[in-house]
Amino acid sequence: MADSIQTIARNKKAYHDYFILEKYEAGIELFGTEIKSIRAGRVNLKDSYCSVDGGEMFALGMHISPYEMGNRFNRDPLRKKRLLLHKKEIMKLFGQSQQQGLSIIPLEVYIKNGRAKLEIGLCKGKKLYDKRATEAKKSADREMERNLKMR
Repeated sequence: MADSIQTIARNKKAYHDYFILEKYEAGIELFGTEIKSIRAGRVNLKDSYCSVDGGEMFALGMHISPYEMGNRFNRDPLRKKRLLLHKKEIMKLFGQSQQQGLSIIPLEVYIKNGRAKLEIGLCKGKKLYDKRATEAKKSADREMERNLKMR
């Protein structure tokens, strides 16, 4: 059976502010109404990041809006969510982020075979001139595409 993947949210700001060196897939530990809210597409990854605490990885700043039909079981939208990764992956990511000054950033939330997954990336921050160069390259590519269509 092929994997059925439905993208819910993407962190566009991360692609603008960071170079993505490696990507990992992590499960998210959620509670009842949170998964319903994710399926409704009410997730915001902007300004979120991951940290390691006590050998476990957590996503901080990830906003999952309260479910409208929920009741007293709704959780705090900004609570830290535990990520489900293998211990080796957590230790590898933690070591690289400490030694090389890299960041661990959530890139995308998606539903894969009925389960919510978070794609996280090991990222290096871009400088202002890197952002300008990326923007100039995109605009040049757009201009070339436009000229090709005209001909």
